[in-house]
Amino acid sequence: MVHVDLNLLIALDALLEENSVAAAADRLHLSPPAMSRTLSRIRRATGDDILVRSGRTMTPTPRALELREETRDLVRRATAVLTPSRALDLDALDRVFTIRGHDALAAALAPPLTAALAGRAPRVQIRLLAEPSADLADLARGHTDLEIGATGPSRPEIAAEIIGTDHMVAVFRAGHPLADGELTAERLAAAGHVTVSRRGRLHGPVDDALAERGLTRRVVASLPTSSAALDLAARTDLVTTVAEQVCRPVWTRLGLLARPFPFAVPPVPVILTWHHRNDTDPAHAWLRAQVRDALRTILDTSQPGQ
Repeated sequence: MVHVDLNLLIALDALLEENSVAAAADRLHLSPPAMSRTLSRIRRATGDDILVRSGRTMTPTPRALELREETRDLVRRATAVLTPSRALDLDALDRVFTIRGHDALAAALAPPLTAALAGRAPRVQIRLLAEPSADLADLARGHTDLEIGATGPSRPEIAAEIIGTDHMVAVFRAGHPLADGELTAERLAAAGHVTVSRRGRLHGPVDDALAERGLTRRVVASLPTSSAALDLAARTDLVTTVAEQVCRPVWTRLGLLARPFPFAVPPVPVILTWHHRNDTDPAHAWLRAQVRDALRTILDTSQPGQ
C-alpha cells in the first residue's frame, strides 16, 4: 500500500482557503516555518507549486484551483468518519461561542439567546461582537462561530442560510415636522438625515430611490450603529433609516415614530453564516438552531411601524 499522510490534506485545505502560509499556520496552530515545510512536502507529493509568490501575496496555481473543492470535501468527509457520534449533553457543555453581527441584530438577539442558554445550557457563554469595518475572514480562521448580516459569503468554504428579511423605515422624534400629514418623497428629501454605516458611508438605497425621482436628501452625518443614530434622532430633527423589526424595541424605548417610505426600498436579508467545518458539530448545530429560532421570532413580528 502507498503511504499517504492525511495531515497533508488538512494543510492543503487550509492553504487553499487562505492563500497564505502565515494565515494557514495561524489556523492550524503551527509556526510559519513549519507550514512552509509542509507546503514543500505538498509540492513534492502533487508535483505542483500549489501556491506561487505574486508580489506580497500568494496565488494558487491552476492545479490548486482544480484541487480546492475536492480537498475540502475529502477533509469534511474524513472528519465526519473519524468523529465519534455522540449525544449532546447541554448540562455538561462548557464552551464559549462567538457571534459577530450588526449592532441592532446583536441587541435584538441577546435577550432570547441568553434566556435559552440560561434554561438549557447553563455552562455555555456567548460573545456578541460588532461587525468589523473590513472582511477579517474570522469564520475561516476559527475566530468566530457564527456571523449574521445582510450579505452572503464570498468564500466557498462558508455556509449560509437566509433566515428572513426586514424592511427599512424612516424614524424620527415625536413632534418632528414629518409626523403630521402625508410623508411624501419631497418632504423626506427636505429633512436632514443621519445614516448608519460602520464604514462611514453617506449614500444608500434611499438616495438611489430619491434620485430616480429627481430628488436629493441632505445627509448631515453618518454613525456606526443603529442605536447611536436612533439616539441622535431622538435629540434632534434628523431622520434616520433602520430595519423595522430588528430596531423596533430601541425606537419604541426612545419614544420615536417610524414611517414606511413613500417609495419602494429593497428589503434587507438576514443571513446566518458559518464555516463548513462546523456542519456536523452537535454543539454548533444546537447554537445555530437557537440563533435561527430567535431571529425568526424577531423577524416574524409583523406589527406596522408606530
